[in-house]
Amino acid sequence: MLKFAMTTSLAVVATVAALGGMNLYTYHRFTHEAEVATIAFEQIADKQFNARFTPVDGARQTYELKGDEWQLDVRMVKWSDWLTFLGEDPLYRLDRLSGRFVNIDDARASSSFTAYALNEDLLVDVWDFARTQNEWVPGVDAAYGSGVFLPMVDGERHQISITRSGLIARPQPQETE
Repeated sequence: MLKFAMTTSLAVVATVAALGGMNLYTYHRFTHEAEVATIAFEQIADKQFNARFTPVDGARQTYELKGDEWQLDVRMVKWSDWLTFLGEDPLYRLDRLSGRFVNIDDARASSSFTAYALNEDLLVDVWDFARTQNEWVPGVDAAYGSGVFLPMVDGERHQISITRSGLIARPQPQETE
């Protein structure tokens, strides 16, 4: 019976480790500032915009956002110094795109909050596990979220980049289509 329990425990640990390893492949590596996406806006009503969001590794999607500002959130995993020395770069994964209001009273009065998941939830999420059980994840210096938000303006376009400390959004010249 003891042998069966040990074998089962080892199989469970191996399965969780394999799933965690596969989950790391849903993240992107970066060593310096790197572009992650562009976003452009078309106003369709008061405080309502179509946002054309194009990640660097994916297809353009259009999302309807409500509010005065847009916000993009990412999940970041930063490794300990010894893993960085061995060549492991920080990782990120796009998490959420949402609309937000500058005035908190407008946000409270709004009947609809717009937020969109940019990735699927997986059975094992290394980022979530590292945040909640960091003593069980050797080599992780920090697992945290980062976000950037700016006003939505009709016709405006932004390039969004990531650095080791978080996201940056810069206005870009308007597209000519």
